[in-house]
Amino acid sequence: MKTASTEKKAAGKATSKEPIDILIVGVGGQGIILASRIISQALVYAGYDVKQSEVHGMAQRGGAVSSHIRAGEKVYSPLIPYDSARYMLSFESLEALRYMSYIYAGSTVLLNDQKIDPPSVASGQQQYPPDVIERIKKKAKDVRVIPAADVAFELGNERVVNVILTGALAGNLPVSRKIWMKTLSELVPAKLMEINTKAFERGMQFSNR
Repeated sequence: MKTASTEKKAAGKATSKEPIDILIVGVGGQGIILASRIISQALVYAGYDVKQSEVHGMAQRGGAVSSHIRAGEKVYSPLIPYDSARYMLSFESLEALRYMSYIYAGSTVLLNDQKIDPPSVASGQQQYPPDVIERIKKKAKDVRVIPAADVAFELGNERVVNVILTGALAGNLPVSRKIWMKTLSELVPAKLMEINTKAFERGMQFSNR
């Protein structure tokens, strides 16, 4: 991955970059790591200093996964402090509750409406909370529910949910479409570029920009 300083030298000048903290959460098998790589690399190409950290709850599919992305003029720690994530991108509804300590009133929460029962719910020991969205809205004012699975079904490929969600976040970030396409072309296999481009652009439609 190129460094932000390299990109700035190539541009011929350095500009002030407002800090951006992004927390991506979900469960194993949803493509969170690829989404995190795409977002991080795009921010680097846009001239940001970027630090990324990933946490895997369990190695197998279904385990909790989170990725911290911190971008700015200069970033020193890869971990986002509590109550300071500017964006939360949640691939699964319940995981947004698990990480609510990272968001605040000014956060933007992009929430995939997909529900995946954790082991405690699947075994009947607990029930899936019926009020996930309501509880999140009590802490963050800007909460957007994205039907990523439905969009993926319309596109004919359920595996592009992660790119749809990446696009939904991308529309809020100060990164040009040219940079996003460059990053996708580098991180997505060439034979899948067409469907992923469509998925990304559909995701951007859920942005407020």
